[in-house]
Amino acid sequence: MNAARRRVGRSLKPFRRPLLWSGLWMLAVAVVVVASLVPASGLPDLKVSDKFEHFIAYAALSAGAVQLFARRLSWGFVCVLLVLMGIGLEVLQAQMALGRMLDRNDALANAIGVLIGLATAFTPWRDALLRFDRRF
Repeated sequence: MNAARRRVGRSLKPFRRPLLWSGLWMLAVAVVVVASLVPASGLPDLKVSDKFEHFIAYAALSAGAVQLFARRLSWGFVCVLLVLMGIGLEVLQAQMALGRMLDRNDALANAIGVLIGLATAFTPWRDALLRFDRRF
């Protein structure tokens, strides 16, 4: 089992099920990408500001990275990638004829969400997923 953990990656926390948790996080990233690129008419109306939706989605992805990765360098790298992903998706929305447009405020909401998610690293919840994984 120890050799399997090393194959998954040194940066991950010592989970019993590292592939499950990293796979679920990658699925969440994929859901955000797909939701960002579908036509606006294909999205449900959640009755909240779309900026709040952007903020929550990116805060969750960033907090998920804090739960998965043990090293601060990994947190920083993933957070930079998430901010760049948010900017890139906004550019793609403008380039694709989907009834959506580039909105700098959406990209700003994404970046603020990433920072708030990263801030969970400095709370007692930082290892909540690790404790949950060890319990079951």
